[in-house]
Amino acid sequence: MIENPPHPLIITETVLDCLQNEGIAASIKKITDDYLYWTDVKYRAQSLGLTKEDLWSAVKYSRRQTDIKIDRFENFHFSLSNSMQRKCHEFDMNFGGSWGASKIFPDDKSTQELYLVSSIMEEAIASSQMEGAATTREVAKDMLRKKISPKDKSQRMILNNYNTINFIRDHSKEDITPELIMHIHGMMTEGALDVEDAAGRFRKTEENIVVGNGITGETVHTPPSAECLPTFIDQLCVFFNDNSPKLFIHPIIRGIIIHFLIGYYHPFADGNGRTARALFYWYMMRNNYWLVQYLSISRIIKGSKKSYEKAYLYTEHDSNDIGYFIQYNLDVLKKSFDELQKYLIKKYQEKKKSERLLHLGNITPRQAEILNRFIENPDEIMSSVDVMSRFGVSSGTAKSDLKDLTQKQFLKEISLNGRTKGYIRNDSFQEMVRNIKK
Repeated sequence: MIENPPHPLIITETVLDCLQNEGIAASIKKITDDYLYWTDVKYRAQSLGLTKEDLWSAVKYSRRQTDIKIDRFENFHFSLSNSMQRKCHEFDMNFGGSWGASKIFPDDKSTQELYLVSSIMEEAIASSQMEGAATTREVAKDMLRKKISPKDKSQRMILNNYNTINFIRDHSKEDITPELIMHIHGMMTEGALDVEDAAGRFRKTEENIVVGNGITGETVHTPPSAECLPTFIDQLCVFFNDNSPKLFIHPIIRGIIIHFLIGYYHPFADGNGRTARALFYWYMMRNNYWLVQYLSISRIIKGSKKSYEKAYLYTEHDSNDIGYFIQYNLDVLKKSFDELQKYLIKKYQEKKKSERLLHLGNITPRQAEILNRFIENPDEIMSSVDVMSRFGVSSGTAKSDLKDLTQKQFLKEISLNGRTKGYIRNDSFQEMVRNIKK
């Protein structure tokens, strides 16, 4: 499935000469910054007047000048590119705190918590759908918001993911241990695996785990044997917990490496992907990248799953060069952050529209937001449960808001199923809010 690059590399005088050529050197820098694999590099050779092999040798020679071996996992390495350093700097400026002062980021704790709950839901749903959860986003969010018991394995997978992320938030400053890794896996997979008794334990020697192509059935990765897992897990915990490593690797890149290692070693019979992404979140939170809580990383990965899988395979086919996986995940973080910006701008604009409704008088900011929902969605039918889940308030508060807006003639009450009450726009709604909307 993946074409192997030329090996061994031959550094000829031609290769060394082309590195001194300004035009060719600029192309090699671009290839290195983008961390292109052999199959993408070879097609650029002819336009540069080089053979495919010579261009590849020049690229690899250039990468070796900034090559870093990963402490405790020296069989893996990567070239630290300008692009990686630039992205990490941008993330430091945003994920680490300064973005909290942004005009569009909510400054009140209740709104932050509402946004956070929504983000965690999105991450839990996307991460589970990547692993086969056959539930729509709308049904899954409804289940989580209304605290409905899961009806099948897919919904159980999503609820597990949601609860695990919240557990990590509460324990993010703790050191990781083998027991905690097993606990995370158990929380993530309990009642949601095909392999019986596989939740919360490492895979056994007799469990022959391979990663295969779902279409062709071809084996694309055979993880290291189960016998090496105790050593691997111990070393992973040291790598995770070490606050003063001998070799500094940027924390975001270290978090991505942790993600990769779980996927590569496959310590569990199933659920490795979910666990890997959970440990990445944990490591980021541990290192004070608090904004990562608001990112739905798995949704971006889900939309580019082939590239995600190829990033693993490129590493394995190119002498364990983990740079492909690092570059891919840095791009994912950038796209996740861009989506968060769009979401917050949208919510900020909605808030501004809602604030104008306060001029109606005698309504609360939350009631103004409820009314704005009916302005944006004229056919909206809202129940007290909807208000509870959307605004994080108690049942009594939600019912009080809706009844108050009904008494003020903005809404009217309807019966949904004989027991549940719903609320829709009153006939006078349009006239009452017309001047305010302008």
